[in-house]
Amino acid sequence: MKRLYTFLLNKLPRPLLIRLSYPFQKLAPLLFAGNNVECPVCEKSYRKFLSYGSSVAHREGVLCPGDLTLERHRLMWLYLKGHSIFFTAEKLNVLHIAPEQCFHGKFKIQKNLNYLTADLVSPIADMHFDLHQIPLEDNRFDVVFCNHVMEHVDDPLQCMKELFRVMNHGAWAIMQVPQDFTREETFEDPSIVSEADREKHYWQKDHVRLFGKDYPDYLRKAGFEVNEFLPTKELGKELVERYRLQPSEVLYIARKV
Repeated sequence: MKRLYTFLLNKLPRPLLIRLSYPFQKLAPLLFAGNNVECPVCEKSYRKFLSYGSSVAHREGVLCPGDLTLERHRLMWLYLKGHSIFFTAEKLNVLHIAPEQCFHGKFKIQKNLNYLTADLVSPIADMHFDLHQIPLEDNRFDVVFCNHVMEHVDDPLQCMKELFRVMNHGAWAIMQVPQDFTREETFEDPSIVSEADREKHYWQKDHVRLFGKDYPDYLRKAGFEVNEFLPTKELGKELVERYRLQPSEVLYIARKV
């Protein structure tokens, strides 16, 4: 059962996985009962987390079996809970691109949010559109989430500019991406087209680039001011290990000022 669970989580297309994952989540507390690791999103402890990722970017012990959060989800949640006004502001207009299943239900019922979701194909999104040309008005949103999208699009800078356009002055955004900290510059090559080569060079078969240390420069070129949230510095080594975060990951907070 555990092997089948892990296989499905790693191999099924994400939209299908979203639909099929709900019954598995009910079994997770029984299959992985324990107290070695903790997920701050579902607020449960487990004996272990599951492995996840392609053969090139495979990680052991990172996927919460209860709510399917990865390191990046848990890091964002901890920032929102402890270092932002997301849960305490009186009213926020929020745009969530490619809404993550682990956040969608929680944000949808949050009384202080006017919450709009969008995606090209996601079955849980309110709207479906191309991020290169957002069919929404200027200066509308106070908070924007757009995670693990910019490695898929044709023109990430154009997409960032579109998000900047629909944000209010003073608004902030989180736009996480896979980032290779051994690279000074983002790598993309139009001649790399096969799924095997994309997985080899970009870490996943449907990625079209691999961002390097220069990722925040893309955000700045789009008009944002960028601040860094560092998990080890802000949370401490003990919690980073307990929540199974990536110590080297940087959470960039992009502000329209």
